[in-house]
Amino acid sequence: MPKQLLLIWAIICSGIIAYFCLVDSSKIPIINFPSIDKIVHFCFHFGFTISWILFFKKELKGREADDYKAYLISFIFSIFFGITIEILQSVLTKTRASDVTDVLANALGATIAVFTAIAFKKQIDKI
Repeated sequence: MPKQLLLIWAIICSGIIAYFCLVDSSKIPIINFPSIDKIVHFCFHFGFTISWILFFKKELKGREADDYKAYLISFIFSIFFGITIEILQSVLTKTRASDVTDVLANALGATIAVFTAIAFKKQIDKI
């Protein structure tokens, strides 16, 4: 798959996550399920990290960079993105607040994404 398409996909995923994390929470349907917020944060950052890993693996391919730089860059990007979103929630929105446990759920999603990408390295390299 061309790296331009992977970049577009990663940007779209990032935009969707930013939108749903910053939209007025009264516009989001309420789901009465324990810890659903943390599960959503985990899933968002799992997908975010995987999408950026796919792009960075293509971007860095053929250079003197190690494959694992793609994992590290994507992980760090996910952590900073999650922290930035949490800060923006308290600054830009009236219906949301920063939450350290959201950052932890984000970090866990990013961590599991990296380990999943490493475990499926051969399949990911075919993309």
